[in-house]
Order: sequence, then structure tokens, then C-alpha cells
Amino acid sequence: MKIGNFDLTNTRTLIIAELSANHGHSIDIAKKTIKAAKKAGADAIKLQTYTADTLTLNCDKEDFIVKGGTLWDNKTYYELYQEAFTPWEWHEELFHIAREEGLICFSSPFDKTAVDFLEQFNPPAYKIASFEIRDIPLIEYAASKGKPMIISTGIATLEDIELAVKTCYNAGNNEIILLKCTSSYPAPLEESNLLTIPDMKRRFGVEVGLSDHSLGIVAPLVAVTLGAQMIEKHFILDKSIKSPDAAFSLDEKEFAEMVKAVRQAEQALGCVNYNLTKTAIESLKFGRSLFVVQDIKAGELFTEENVRSIRPGFGMHPKQLKKILGTFAKRDLKRGEPFKL
Repeated sequence: MKIGNFDLTNTRTLIIAELSANHGHSIDIAKKTIKAAKKAGADAIKLQTYTADTLTLNCDKEDFIVKGGTLWDNKTYYELYQEAFTPWEWHEELFHIAREEGLICFSSPFDKTAVDFLEQFNPPAYKIASFEIRDIPLIEYAASKGKPMIISTGIATLEDIELAVKTCYNAGNNEIILLKCTSSYPAPLEESNLLTIPDMKRRFGVEVGLSDHSLGIVAPLVAVTLGAQMIEKHFILDKSIKSPDAAFSLDEKEFAEMVKAVRQAEQALGCVNYNLTKTAIESLKFGRSLFVVQDIKAGELFTEENVRSIRPGFGMHPKQLKKILGTFAKRDLKRGEPFKL
């Protein structure tokens, strides 16, 4: 499966910088953030396409006030999304700049009108946010456009995931990436449950990645070792920018460190290989082999006192020792001579 020109079947992880609300309602900051994401090593930049009115009601009734110990308590949902949304009139320029920088650019649509709006930019994928995984009509409509579907699972039960995947299949779209996600901001590491990643891959037979809201870069690194083929992390140009998402976003330096660590982890994972590498073959000389450890005369018996398995590795394999003991030398042998037939 490909997202743009990026092949998810290779050993390289697709690293996505999530712009989200981290533009502080300045298009200049948004553009600088995209350029900084490229500099930090991101493969892709992701936007969010909604307005406060497409997400909720402008209502101050109790149900519409954020509560529960979040970063956004006591704001109405409308106030929060009014602060966080990316103006739709920016999208054309942001898509253009991202592509100019060599970044894959796509977005999370939050309703059908957003899908219709995004189609003009021919995005290489659609991302369904965690809180939209139960919006089956949205998933069905986005999947019908025939682009890969990236679906976060932060508030999903197993049944929710099954239904979302089935909905994509029923829409004729089997290009699905599920993202393990913990919908807590910031997300505690102990709630990450990253062992779910290989299970999701086995259970659903799709590509799997991580949408991470934890602090730091531990979760992305662990996810890569467990088979995640996509990492999504919130990215901010400067943590002093007034943004609802600043507290759990990485700045350019932190993001670059994550990218470097992920690439090193990929190198370390390599592939299943029991053959000796060139450096390992060179190191064989530091292993054990059979050596003459006392002078031996022709006709003398080989014993554990005059032949031993020691370092270095220039003699016979130690597994031959039992066959040698009890036989006789055909010529004189000197102490320190590698034992050979």
C-alpha cells in the first residue's frame, strides 16, 4: 500500500507531523511549521478540516461544557473548536507549500462537507480521527473516494474497530491503516498498551501504526519495534504558541530526535538473518578453537592436558575435541600451535 509515493510495505516507517491547532491562527506560523517539519525529518504533514459548526453546537448547556480534568476544562466545545480549527481558505496554500517541500500532505475530514472540500486537492489518504470512529456515515463516504483510510482507534471498542474496517470493505476500499491510539492528552505511557499493535495486525489483516499523544519519544520507538509502519505525532514550531495542543506536541528539536531514533531503530531491527555478517566473520578469530597447549611428541596420546579449547579461533572447531582425545600424534607439535587435521 502506498500513501502518495511512500510504500508502506518497505522497512521504513512513515512519520507524520500533525499540525492540528498548532498554528495559533496565523497562516505564517502554519507555513513555517510545515517547513520546520520537513527540516526535522517528517515524511508527511497532516491537517484537520472542520469548523466549530461542523463539529458541535454553539451552546452553553451543561452537556456542551468540557469537563473531566482535561487541558480544556470549562470551555464550551464550540469555544475549543473555534480556537483550534484550521481555516479552510488556508488549505490550498498549505497543501501547495507542503508538496513544494517534498512532504506528503493530507487531512482529517470531520464531516462529508470536509471530504468534498478536500477532494479538490487530491489528498493521498483520509485520516479518521479517534472521536469520529463511530461516525459510520463519514467513514463510508470517505472510503468511497478510493483513497487509503487511516483510522485512529483511541476511543474504539473491538466492535467499533470491526465495524469501521467492515464499512471500508463494504465501500470497496481495502486500503486500511489502523492507528493504535490513547485518547488522553497527554496520554500516560502506562495506558499505551502497545502490544495491541501486533495483535491488531494479526486480527484485522491490515497495516498498523501509532497515533501518539504521550510525552517524549518512548512510545513511538517501542511501536516501531512492534511493527508499527506509521507514526503520527503532534508538531509545534514553538511551545510558546498559544495552542490547545501545545502541551503534548514536539518542537522541531524534539521531533528531529524522534525521527533519528526511529531511523536507528529501523536499522537495528534489520531482518531475520542467521548468517554471519562480514564483521562477525572477522570476529571469529576472537572465538574459541582447539590449540596444542603442551609440546607433543610424534606417537604421543592426545589428552585434555595437551589439547584444549581456547581463544583465539585459528584452530579446529571445539566440537571435534572428543574425536581427537585418545588418538595419537603423527608428528611433533609445539605449544601454541593451532590444532588442525
